[in-house]
Amino acid sequence: MGNNGPVTRPASARAPRLDQVCAAAVEVARAAVTEVDPADVGDHLQAVAEGDRVVTHYFDCRMAGYRGWRWAVTVTRVPRSRAVTICETVLLPGPDALQAPGWVPWQERLKPGDLGPGDLLPTPADDERLAPGYLLSDDPAVEETAWELGLGRPRVLSREGRADAAQRWYDGDHGPAAPISTAAPAAARCGTCGFYLPLAGALRQSFGACGNFYAPDDGRVVSADHGCGAHSETLVETAESPVDELPTVYDDSAVEAMSVSRAPGSVEAAEPAEPYGHP
Repeated sequence: MGNNGPVTRPASARAPRLDQVCAAAVEVARAAVTEVDPADVGDHLQAVAEGDRVVTHYFDCRMAGYRGWRWAVTVTRVPRSRAVTICETVLLPGPDALQAPGWVPWQERLKPGDLGPGDLLPTPADDERLAPGYLLSDDPAVEETAWELGLGRPRVLSREGRADAAQRWYDGDHGPAAPISTAAPAAARCGTCGFYLPLAGALRQSFGACGNFYAPDDGRVVSADHGCGAHSETLVETAESPVDELPTVYDDSAVEAMSVSRAPGSVEAAEPAEPYGHP
């Protein structure tokens, strides 16, 4: 069975004495690292007593990608013998070793948007966000569809689940602190918008769905104090005067001279032609 950590000795236990024969076997320990090129075994760092006549030698690791790691070679000898034998060889991280991040359970690694088409996300049986459908949920809208055993949903949102969802929505991109909300007029709040569809149940007072095709939050849950520039009461003012009552304006800044011909034999034909202005 492997050792999962350093051995803890009682305060009264005697610290092991460094065996000089094993401590002097530096080259023997170095030669024991046969898994890699000898050039990847660097300088000897230290020798540590692990027990009576048991010493671990540490060497710097020069392999690419293992900065700060150390080769650890444990050697020992039998009593009254000067022959040193190898116990084990292992590569261990040092205090400044470059290591991979600690393992995190998959439930904690998931982020919004990670679930794609065809993916399955099992829900734990003890998920605190859910409660059996036959239990009272403190939400009348939920109990209307889940109270009858065997006919309703097996599980519904628990009080913790509702609170968690409400806080996440309120703090997210569809709450009052979103950039689009803070940039909107102070009166352009979703709770007073004609396109606002309030949710049912306990969340009705604070949240609803946006039903405005032109709004960036269309089809999403928004808080009642969220806002945007597509509010239903953002009206465009029209001109007060009808178009046909506006004064007529002529542009006579440019005039082109034209000659008007006279009919042969007429009285006007005997008179000289007069130029007419043609805009």
